Amino acid sequence: MIALLQRVSSASVDVAGERIGAIGPGLMVLVGVQPRDDERTALRLLERLLAYRVFGDDEGRMNRSVADIGGGLLLVPQFTLAADTRKGNRPGFSTAASPAEAERLFGFFCDRARAAHPTVASGRFGADMKVSLVNEGPVTFWLEVPPGDP
Repeated sequence: MIALLQRVSSASVDVAGERIGAIGPGLMVLVGVQPRDDERTALRLLERLLAYRVFGDDEGRMNRSVADIGGGLLLVPQFTLAADTRKGNRPGFSTAASPAEAERLFGFFCDRARAAHPTVASGRFGADMKVSLVNEGPVTFWLEVPPGDP
């Protein structure tokens, strides 16, 4: 599973002109699902995401996690993260999970995030979403948990 996380002062997602999710300071996370990802992979990615230290401490060093600061999480499904871009001028998507499996695992990921963290919003799988954010820093990281990673 893949997470592209951005440290934000605010972020939101709209579908068909309606705001369906928004957070203040925290992490906006694009989530991609690959074949062979499963619940164990999702739980490991969530564990890493909640503990990943990207927020400044009193000395300005990145020593605090989203859990430490009580920040929000905006989780947005993004199948294009799993694209194969190694050759040619057009991405291939054979490296992404099937839509049905990706939707199921993204839903599982969101449910577990809501159970583990106080402020979680999400995008809508398969929808044409408009995502807005104010990236602080900018700070952006790619986290990937391969299937079977303990």
